[in-house]
Amino acid sequence: MLRRILAIFISRNREFYRDKAGLGWNIIMPFLMVFGFAFIFSDEPDNLFKVGVLTTDGELAAETSPFLAMLHVSFIPLSDSEAAIAKVERHQIDLLLDPEGDPSYWINTHSAKGYLAERLMQSAYAASGPLPRRQTVSGRALRYVDWVLPGVLAMNIMFSSLWGVGWVIVRYRKNGVLRRLQATPLSAFEFLTAQVLSRLAVVLTASMAVFVGADFFLDFVMRGSYLALLLVYLAGAMCLISLGLIVASRLRTEELADGVLNIMSWPMLLLSGVWFSMEGASFAAQVMSKFLPLTYVVDAARRVMVDGAGVVDVLPEISILLGTSLLLLLLAARLFRWD
Repeated sequence: MLRRILAIFISRNREFYRDKAGLGWNIIMPFLMVFGFAFIFSDEPDNLFKVGVLTTDGELAAETSPFLAMLHVSFIPLSDSEAAIAKVERHQIDLLLDPEGDPSYWINTHSAKGYLAERLMQSAYAASGPLPRRQTVSGRALRYVDWVLPGVLAMNIMFSSLWGVGWVIVRYRKNGVLRRLQATPLSAFEFLTAQVLSRLAVVLTASMAVFVGADFFLDFVMRGSYLALLLVYLAGAMCLISLGLIVASRLRTEELADGVLNIMSWPMLLLSGVWFSMEGASFAAQVMSKFLPLTYVVDAARRVMVDGAGVVDVLPEISILLGTSLLLLLLAARLFRWD
């Protein structure tokens, strides 16, 4: 059994690496997207100040602080104090205010906009009472390219996994390759397992090359565990490859496979938080995103790279992805037809 799986594994890898155009596209496309976003969003955002306000009920009452009546300032209600302070450290908000109880505020000493936001707050409190207690933090600003990179890598894994397995196996069926393999002792489960392992090796190698290259040129943020990031992308690739095998189990033409794969990939591309956060999306969109495997890959990878999460922190997402992978692989083996 192992020898048969190894033979298919080696054969599939050779086929991929001989296709220079496909190999190059798997590496060049994510590079172009990362550098494109780095160029487009290299300027500073609008001059609107963003101030986080700690609140337990999600409501902002102007009477709790005169600063909340200030114009041209965006006040964002936040409930998790640790996560909110982390946003100040990363320059995602310019100042954090806790107006209740013992009033206090946090400011990043390296943030120019934070300095100006503090001056505005001081002017607002000047005529009404003492200032809240001042607390300082420091940290590097989070660029958009830092935030979007985990999603771009996950997106590249998604496309390579779905088309690299689903479309190719359908082509095998159309060209009669699967019919010839059916005459060998190779079982459907062995064949699909070899496809999964082969595509995993290709996807992870290409993603590693993109990761290293982007880090060299852009020096992006990586605060968490490299092992955790590897496990997240490994589990995500397995899940998406298994999803591609479902498509490949019965279809006979590349055109139909291409259409089905597009129908599957575009909702994931739009609703999984690759390009923008789903926090501001509608409730229905947020619910739909929870049913998409790419959502768990992007969320977990972003928590590792941006928030500094470790292996234990992303175990729930890894478990969901691996469990889904196993179910999809078993279903694909059950549905698989050689002809």
